[in-house]
Amino acid sequence: MSKHTPSSPTDLIPSTNILPDDGDSNKSAPLSSFASRSQFAWQNFTLQEFSGSLGDLGTLLPILISLSITNQINLTSSLWFGGIWNILSGLLFQVPMCVQPMKAVAAVALASKMSLVEVMSAGMGVGAIIFLLGITRTIRLVSYLTPPSIVRGIQLGTGITLIVKAYSLVSATPWPVTSTTWSDNLIWGLLAFIFVFGFYYTPRLPTALIVFLIGLVFAIANMLTTPGGTAQVPAVRFNYPTPISVPTPQEFGTAFVNASLGQIPLTALNSVIALQWLVEDLFPKLAHKSSTMKIAVSIGVMNLIGCWFGSIPYCHGSGGLAGQYRFGARTGLSVIFLGICKLLIGILFGSSLVGLLQFFPHSILAVMLFVSGAELAMASRYVNKGVDRDEIQRENYLVMLVTMGMLVAYGNDGVGFVAGCLVAVSLFWQRVGMTGMIKRLRMWQTWGGNDSEPPQRDEMPAASAPEAVVEGIV
Repeated sequence: MSKHTPSSPTDLIPSTNILPDDGDSNKSAPLSSFASRSQFAWQNFTLQEFSGSLGDLGTLLPILISLSITNQINLTSSLWFGGIWNILSGLLFQVPMCVQPMKAVAAVALASKMSLVEVMSAGMGVGAIIFLLGITRTIRLVSYLTPPSIVRGIQLGTGITLIVKAYSLVSATPWPVTSTTWSDNLIWGLLAFIFVFGFYYTPRLPTALIVFLIGLVFAIANMLTTPGGTAQVPAVRFNYPTPISVPTPQEFGTAFVNASLGQIPLTALNSVIALQWLVEDLFPKLAHKSSTMKIAVSIGVMNLIGCWFGSIPYCHGSGGLAGQYRFGARTGLSVIFLGICKLLIGILFGSSLVGLLQFFPHSILAVMLFVSGAELAMASRYVNKGVDRDEIQRENYLVMLVTMGMLVAYGNDGVGFVAGCLVAVSLFWQRVGMTGMIKRLRMWQTWGGNDSEPPQRDEMPAASAPEAVVEGIV
């Protein structure tokens, strides 16, 4: 089965040779012994890899801080399990597979002031559904049935959504530098923006690491100079996660209806399907390790275990991967190192870290989030890869724009997905008619997502480009 291989998979950002490039089979192949793995890690882990691991902090920190301050999650558990999942993801997928909070659950939790037990229930609900979709291979069928233009529309829409969220982080941040805004203002945001894009083609410079360290210095200085701030200095002691009380059926039901249902399509489409496509774009030689089934099962396990201890609901995500890649991450080593750092911080500081995190400059987080969104949106340019017919190209753009527009307008991946499918099927129907639809549907009757070879995408009933196969999609 052929794979989707862009003409230049790494042209989203200049190649850095930190990691085996895609043609280097010796380094891309799984290493056979612990010694060789250790040697590989020592030789290939650089400041750029570490910088790349920080690429999704613009998404992680605002949500983590907001829910921790209101005691809707346990920060110690969130750091512990976030670190563990980062380490396991790096080992399992061997690419910088990010671990980030579930945004829809977080948004509902903050808006409706859900309790800690309800937040953990929402995470377990999403985890259970996504786990079932993965273990039964249903997610694989959904992935194959989804037209390429819809996946690209989801990537474009999610990227734009991240950019809008970046603006919301700084919308209330002032321009002038005063005694109260010296550490967080639009001037610092503008300078960080210029710095990141000014060195866009200098990938060996760890821009994310530099920007993060500057923000951390500002946060510490602001905390120490703010009246009462010294009382919020993190305390060093041994911290560990403890199980939270079991949710009642009423708490679980309320959380599932109010928060889980809105997160499930977002996770299935953006955190599984669109993510798997992005892995194929960026790491074609390692894409087989990141199948939709493995990603879905991984998300399910993360939440069915971690949420019992009050951890924030976690998932993977295409936006986080795009951000980490943009800032230099090229191997699983980057997220493994990030996971070790999270785990150590969770053990040493735990929930006492909340005070310091509150002082981290939003202007700097916004720049990091903006870059992640822009990088993810850029992946949509592959929508017409291998398509020569002008008619099909127009249809692909139309389906992609409809998907993106509805996703951004309603703030829901599921709405964008349904709208894109309706348009794709309508255009397909007009081109092939009833006979063509029946023919293609029959081809799918004998394949239920098992290990057998699936029909080609040009044989699919909802494909946006049935007469022009997008090279290597399946």
